[in-house]
Amino acid sequence: MDTAANNSEVIFPKGEPAPADYFTGKVHLQMLAQKTESNEYSVGSVTFEPGARSNWHTHPAGQTLIVLSGRGLYQEKGKPVRTINKGETIICPSNLEHWHGASPDSRMNHIAITNDKGAGGVVWLKPVTDEEYNAHEKG
Repeated sequence: MDTAANNSEVIFPKGEPAPADYFTGKVHLQMLAQKTESNEYSVGSVTFEPGARSNWHTHPAGQTLIVLSGRGLYQEKGKPVRTINKGETIICPSNLEHWHGASPDSRMNHIAITNDKGAGGVVWLKPVTDEEYNAHEKG
């Protein structure tokens, strides 16, 4: 497992456990910036333990993910699961159904920059099944 290298690369505090209703496995969230009157974005550092992932979800005004360490998985509805690595940036367009998380053998930490412009936040959907998660092994 790729955990030793990941531990030395942590930039931000691990944060608090993420809500189990929206994630499978061990996930921690450290908020770095909240939406304010003069800032329409929220920014968080999200750490996924191996095998952990978000539920399917959408963002009404989009989201950007920047992988800081480890190796993860990302999938947009209707497309194959893809591997994401340290240094990659993922742009999630408005209302695009997607999920993201760690690979089975590596912790993954990313920054999530969410555009909170307008009404509504994340729209949480169903959990990612093991079959959906493991589809990366077949591809």
